[in-house]
Amino acid sequence: MGRGHDGEFFTVPGIHLSEPSPQRTPVIYQAGASPRGVEFAATHGEGIFVSAPSKTVLAGQVASVRAALRAAGRDPFGVTVLAQLTVVVGETDARAARLAGEYLDVASEVGALALMSGWTGIDLSTLELESHFEAQETDAIQSTIRAFSRGDPEKSWTIREIADFIRLGGDSPVIVGSPQTVADQLESWIEETGIDGFNLAATAVPESFEQIVDLLVPELQKRGRYKREYAPGSLREKLGASSPRLAAPHPAALARRSWTQ
Repeated sequence: MGRGHDGEFFTVPGIHLSEPSPQRTPVIYQAGASPRGVEFAATHGEGIFVSAPSKTVLAGQVASVRAALRAAGRDPFGVTVLAQLTVVVGETDARAARLAGEYLDVASEVGALALMSGWTGIDLSTLELESHFEAQETDAIQSTIRAFSRGDPEKSWTIREIADFIRLGGDSPVIVGSPQTVADQLESWIEETGIDGFNLAATAVPESFEQIVDLLVPELQKRGRYKREYAPGSLREKLGASSPRLAAPHPAALARRSWTQ
């Protein structure tokens, strides 16, 4: 059998010895809205994760992704773009607010800044809490740096504001409320930013997932915003593809080769 890979650091004979799925190539997701990330996603991504602290920043990220897809010769709306959000859902707005308050009581400002420092490669412990976050060149997550520094021309973040913001939701917004309130907000984010859907993050496990499954999903189903049953086919087909396998001219499809003994 011919070699599958012969490189500088290792050689792999043949193909990987695991049972392939009907898709063969797994669905390719890309995360990040930096210029390099968007360029990579425009060529390779079948789904794209983004995260932004406001609708203004998110709308800009979505527009950038759609433009890059178009420039790459792909359908700008043929790739699913998902935004990270955190939701705290209660039976009523008051109950959800109490839950969010309980979460904040045990959330750490120092921990939040340490997390942000790791994401950005900028040591926030060296900065005054009331100083404004400024972009720097680092080898860390450029899209996070851009989102909090120059992504929204109407917002200038202080270090303290960043610490308060990411204590629960990380670098994504937190929506708190009843199922109706949260569903209204999710719909407004879709309408105002052009996003296709959301990757909902958990604040407390399994409590956050139970809130979403038991309270939020039924409300979204009532509005026709969430499926009631799974569509047939592979994950790729569920996302809208006509076939379980990647088709040319996607680079992964072009990488296939015939194997002979």
